[in-house]
Amino acid sequence: MRLAVFASGQGTNLEAIAARLPVSLVFSDRAQARALTILESVPSRTFKPMDFTSREDYEEALAALVEEFAIDIVALAGYMRVVGRPLLQALPGRIVNIHPSLLPAFPGRDAITQAFEAKVAETGVTIHYVDEGIDTGPIIAQEKVPMQDSLDALENAIHSVEHRLYPEVLAQIMEENT
Repeated sequence: MRLAVFASGQGTNLEAIAARLPVSLVFSDRAQARALTILESVPSRTFKPMDFTSREDYEEALAALVEEFAIDIVALAGYMRVVGRPLLQALPGRIVNIHPSLLPAFPGRDAITQAFEAKVAETGVTIHYVDEGIDTGPIIAQEKVPMQDSLDALENAIHSVEHRLYPEVLAQIMEENT
């Protein structure tokens, strides 16, 4: 299976994924994203939604990109955009996201901060299939992370679980679909 990773930032989950799985394409909606420079031997592409006349045109360009590279599965790894219908239709049931909370708790942005400020006893990591909602798709895996004494410590604990769990789950999905 050919895997694409979509990222908007630093690419730490991309690094963890690439250490275990072959990546065929890296995409970012931000031209300065560090994620674009991590895997020098892998094609990377970038374009911004504002370069298109509509969100649908942007999503159609993404669908064309995954078709051009014959991508079978997309892993969203810090990709900070809601995936739209054209891409969902191009890869039905084959777009996976990682989220730093135990969904359905704390969907959307800043989940780690929200959990810390809510003083919950535990939070965690969720890996789920993407649908048209925000962090509402079917859950594939979750792992709990106990609350920490500081936000930095909680972020580190969450990232540690993400970097182990996401590649494991993606490998399992890819193995099941080959």
